[in-house]
Amino acid sequence: MALLDDGTWQGKIWTGSWTEATGGTYTAVEPATGESLGEVGRATPADVSAAADRAVAAQRAWAALPYAERARVLRRAGQLMEEHADEIKGWLARESGAIGPFGDFQVHTSAAECYEASALPSHPYGELLRTGAPRLSFARRVPAGVVGVIAPFNVPTILAIRAVAPALALGNAVILKPDPRTAISGGAMFARVFEEAGLPAGVLQVLPGGADVGEALVVEPAVRIIAFTGSTRAGRAVGALAGQHLKRAHLELGGNSALIVLPDVDVAKAASVGAFGTFSHQGQICMATSRHLVHSSIAEEYTRILTEKVEKLPVGDPYREQVALGPLIDAGQRDRVHGLVTASVDAGATVRTGGTFEGLFYRPTVLGDVPVDAPAYREEIFGPVAPVTPFSSLDEVAELAAGTEYGLSLGILTRDVYKGLELAERIPSGLVHINDQTINDEAVAPFGGVGASGTGSRHGGPQANIEAFTETQWVTVRGDLPAYPF
Repeated sequence: MALLDDGTWQGKIWTGSWTEATGGTYTAVEPATGESLGEVGRATPADVSAAADRAVAAQRAWAALPYAERARVLRRAGQLMEEHADEIKGWLARESGAIGPFGDFQVHTSAAECYEASALPSHPYGELLRTGAPRLSFARRVPAGVVGVIAPFNVPTILAIRAVAPALALGNAVILKPDPRTAISGGAMFARVFEEAGLPAGVLQVLPGGADVGEALVVEPAVRIIAFTGSTRAGRAVGALAGQHLKRAHLELGGNSALIVLPDVDVAKAASVGAFGTFSHQGQICMATSRHLVHSSIAEEYTRILTEKVEKLPVGDPYREQVALGPLIDAGQRDRVHGLVTASVDAGATVRTGGTFEGLFYRPTVLGDVPVDAPAYREEIFGPVAPVTPFSSLDEVAELAAGTEYGLSLGILTRDVYKGLELAERIPSGLVHINDQTINDEAVAPFGGVGASGTGSRHGGPQANIEAFTETQWVTVRGDLPAYPF
């Protein structure tokens, strides 16, 4: 059985079956070659409205099932992803530019998200409360109803399933809007997986589309929670619109994450750690190491070794070649990255390697002596660029690392781990990794940023997921009718 290779998804949206979209179709394009990957159904706001009606009806029956049945569907979904890992990896390579190892990571982490979610239905879902009246008083968690998930292009499986899986497991229906650039691996794949896993029709629907579809999902009255992953600019708009409609929005947004390299480290090992943090998936990861803050006594050595490593990284088609970096997602992203590089050189940074491109293949780039007012230092790059900035003291680097509106991930490299922990306490960040780079993710761990990076940990681990995708309901029970003075 094929999940996607049989083409059943072509030109359709998933509403519990493959149906025609009211917006027609569009062509999915392979970034590495520019070739067509197939026709994808284009949803419209009218499709959102119809999907919401179906979701409301389907959700009631889904929530009423025995918890073990919901758990079974989630377990089977994880198994199916692992069974079809090679097929999914192929689509990730062709559609998003992911190299093989990163495709592996996405598939198996996505499966792990399903396995972790499968334990949620059997978790305790309430607590007894003290009461001064002759009654039983308790609080319980109940499904929110219909959850809207808006997922990005860069890591399309993980960044969708980490909301889809727990929301489903806790008794909700889900309407998923994948990024139209990765609507096959990040949308149609989930439709096929959950169809084969036995999820009832209408409980999960997949509607690829543009900003108008995302807006319709946010304002749709039946959708009570929005889980959005994307840029800070778009996240602000989603959060404001959700607030106007009195619904919760869980926002996981951009980052400008720092890797602090203290002078007591092995410089060659530190450069390897830094290279992985910046150049994984062409830097198109929200947690990517965006600023290398290196002690001035080793900054030149670190930059030289980093440059030597980067110059050896092969760039090419990840589906047909063994490479370290694939293409950027589209020309707009490439031009933005190149603009940041050239503007930073104008501001005083020096290009040690890279800074050029061919098609959508951008050479991994190292910028040395980057001033703190350079665009590559101040802004989220979302591309394969490593800006190196020296510092001279712990106080200075704490101020530098904290001097951004973002607060997603932080890495600190040092032999003195307690010094690293003390330093981390001075820098607002949702994630901290002592002696590792900034890109880390596990299905069991809470995930989220602060400041312009989002609204905190709303994904990962039972506590965050139960809070994110349920409502608290207070219930009292009396044995007999009370007497009132009316």
